[in-house]
Amino acid sequence: MHAINTGTVEANGVQFAYLHAGDPSGPLALCLHGFPDSAHGWRHLLPALADAGYHAVAPFQRGYAPTSVPADGRYQTGALSVDANALHEALGGDGRAVIIGHDWGAPATFGAAVLEATRWTKVVGMAVPPGGAMGMAFLTNLAQVKRSWYMFFFQHPLSDMVVPANDLAFIDMLWADWSPGHDATDDLPHVKAALRDPANLTAALGYYRATLGDGYRDPALDAAQAATQGIPPQPTLYLHGRTDGCIGTEVAESARAMVPEHVRIHIVEGAGHFLQVEQPGVVNRLVLEFLA
Repeated sequence: MHAINTGTVEANGVQFAYLHAGDPSGPLALCLHGFPDSAHGWRHLLPALADAGYHAVAPFQRGYAPTSVPADGRYQTGALSVDANALHEALGGDGRAVIIGHDWGAPATFGAAVLEATRWTKVVGMAVPPGGAMGMAFLTNLAQVKRSWYMFFFQHPLSDMVVPANDLAFIDMLWADWSPGHDATDDLPHVKAALRDPANLTAALGYYRATLGDGYRDPALDAAQAATQGIPPQPTLYLHGRTDGCIGTEVAESARAMVPEHVRIHIVEGAGHFLQVEQPGVVNRLVLEFLA
């Protein structure tokens, strides 16, 4: 089993810290985390990818410590897609590279694969379905609107006080709600370390404010932003936890009718939102079988 090491690299004007495993001469496997998470959420998958010959890299996303808080203040998912393609370049990726994303990392992954398709041979998304399923759910699925209450709460200034209170107890609550029954003892310290500084937490909430609120949206990212809602042209695997308390399984199921045949959708039993740490053996097997 390969060890996980740390590194830093500059890409798209951001100084990224990252975890990585495997031979840097192997094909790049870029793993993008979401909220509230960190690169450590990939700690089970990185060594498995390395064992399969990949150079597996999990950056801390823009604004998540120890990655820098970007001076440009851009937190759209389109910015994350541009980051991913810039990281491919900076890390010496080639046409063999694959990209994997969870939560915010999923639309970022889909956007990167749509924007610059020649960089990525295969695509894996988790916990946020490809295409228009989430947008449709907001309009037609009141149960999902209820689950997504936190996205609307983050638009209010009160969230700047509530979320950091009591050592980020809000984060403990989200993990308990989204991955019911999962013991997050090994996860939460890493998540809180990435968000504890007020500048980092403001950045993380900025993702939501740029999506639903009055957060900064750079017109130069319009094409990248549209790409995050696209369907990657590459073979794509989408994984969703059966008991996900953040995005209902019915939303993932609804995506089946919205995607072409080269997109495979698989529901992972015994897992909630953070499926890659809840069922690492199953998720690792599904990802590696798909990449093979």
